[in-house]
Amino acid sequence: MTTATLEKESLRALVADALDVEIEDVTDDARYVDDLGVDSLMGLEIMVQLEKKFGVKISEKEFGEITNFGQTYSLLRGKVTG
Repeated sequence: MTTATLEKESLRALVADALDVEIEDVTDDARYVDDLGVDSLMGLEIMVQLEKKFGVKISEKEFGEITNFGQTYSLLRGKVTG
């Protein structure tokens, strides 16, 4: 199984689509809960989509520490490249 190439703007688009928000709202620093209204079910859906698309496993601990898009990208970049 090959993993998809991690491209920041396509990842941003995927997250925006999963959250049903405008892509420009998903800034690197926008907080998922406080700024974008993400609840735990939405967060779980994003995690599942990312795991499937990139062929990685995100632990509950890692998932719980992610609060914004910039952190999501950094975590995935480390898993995909590393």
